[in-house]
Amino acid sequence: MKNIISTAILFFGFTAFGQTKEDSIQFSRISIEILNKGKSYNELRDLTKNIGHRLSGSEAYEKSVKWAEQKLKEAGADKVWLQEVMIPVWERGKESLKIKAGNGKWISLKMLSLGNSEGTKGKDISGDIIMVKSLAEYDKLTPDQVKDKIVFFNYPFSQSYVQTFHAYSDAAVYRSTAASLTSKKGGKFAIVRSLSSAFDDVPHTGAMRYDKDIEKIPAVAIGNTTADELESLLKSQKIIAKLNSNCGMKGEKLSHSVIGEITGHKDRSVIVVGGHLDSWDVGEGAHDDGAGIVQSIEVLRTFKNLGIKNNHTIRVVCFANEENGVKGGQQYGKIVKESNEKHLFALESDAGGFSPRGIALEMDEAKINQIKSWSSLFLPYGAYDFEGRYSGTDIYPLKDMGVPTAELAPDSQRYFDIHHTEEDTFEKVNRRELLLGATIMTQMIYMIDKNW
Repeated sequence: MKNIISTAILFFGFTAFGQTKEDSIQFSRISIEILNKGKSYNELRDLTKNIGHRLSGSEAYEKSVKWAEQKLKEAGADKVWLQEVMIPVWERGKESLKIKAGNGKWISLKMLSLGNSEGTKGKDISGDIIMVKSLAEYDKLTPDQVKDKIVFFNYPFSQSYVQTFHAYSDAAVYRSTAASLTSKKGGKFAIVRSLSSAFDDVPHTGAMRYDKDIEKIPAVAIGNTTADELESLLKSQKIIAKLNSNCGMKGEKLSHSVIGEITGHKDRSVIVVGGHLDSWDVGEGAHDDGAGIVQSIEVLRTFKNLGIKNNHTIRVVCFANEENGVKGGQQYGKIVKESNEKHLFALESDAGGFSPRGIALEMDEAKINQIKSWSSLFLPYGAYDFEGRYSGTDIYPLKDMGVPTAELAPDSQRYFDIHHTEEDTFEKVNRRELLLGATIMTQMIYMIDKNW
């Protein structure tokens, strides 16, 4: 009797949330299809090598819009359209950062202006460098100590976190606020130690912001080894820095997110899967976020190729302008809210094309527990971690409307070695890791579509 009861409990526990043997078979079909016939890797090569980096507002970004539109049609979307969005236009231009000690020679440093930073309008700006290693240390400085100086925020990316996104979140405040903090006390410009897990001389860009009603001064990033060398020099002597840059905002322009979908057979409730089509203007935008784009298209293609009759509409969204404005995600959320279009779930891939470890979930506990009850289905494919409670930036507007949201959670150990740098190239992406990510995403969309 005990065995019968145990078997019954196991059976009902196994099927209570819709998990069946048929699902295991379907998971296998999805995996075999993508690992053998998936086009993500070749499409990523095409996107990165033939178009390259895709900063919002650039000619390359507009080429990528046409590219994504065509790829969604080729993948079998029933409907493909462009969603208009006004985006900020930021351009980098020529830039240089030099330092010297006393009457010594000027030495050029590898650097990148931070995204959305104002430049020097092509003029040299110079001054003595002062270094701080934390916000608390900076707060102790008086305006007289900062006035006409260059402030070097030398806060290291913590190596203590196993999940490197925690280290990124910890250090990101320096990148976003350094210019405003420096300006408020009369400094000339800010230098930031890159948000990088690597021990190299590669500078990382990324978005910064200005507080209202302050003078907009430049902010630049330097690599880790340069930061260490500069720190060492500052311990024994006065160092002067000189910046010349042409970056700045160039207004707004009309652009587009790219959307494709396969219509639901049961109803028109929407399940979103997507990534952001834009990238920074260095490297090729391969992991960030070309990987997420081609993985999302792979989800749609796999449903079509396997003849899976989706209950609900599955919609791929290639968001515009995530990197320096999130205007694509905001516009998509605005239109959903205005149209009162029902959304069941949204999954974003914007953490790189490395081996998938799980999916992070932002939703109520009942739905989290339901998804976690499917974990045994995902385990054979290397996905086991459903404990993260975050989701992609572009789908935050949907989250704010109460839509359950999620993000693919790949292995994070190498991501911040190359994030927002010239090193983010196609060659850094492994084919099987990329396709496994697409597999996990497709499997999750399949389960959501079947059970919600």
